[in-house]
Amino acid sequence: MMPSIPQLLIILVIVVLLFGAKRLRTLGGDLGGAVKGFKKAMAEEDENASARLEEGESDAVEATVQESTAHSGEENKA
Repeated sequence: MMPSIPQLLIILVIVVLLFGAKRLRTLGGDLGGAVKGFKKAMAEEDENASARLEEGESDAVEATVQESTAHSGEENKA
């Protein structure tokens, strides 16, 4: 069951009284910075994964080309 707006306001007033408005602003800023850092880390990980995938694909293509040339060289000898 979801609390109504008056109930949320009462909870907000109690939280402000317990922690103080300045402390809540600090906590909000810290939380925002943490979320921003998390998003940045996730974006960097996605970029790294994409780069590794591209490198893996190019390595796979090179291996396939080397295998093909090796097989055609063996066929020419026979």
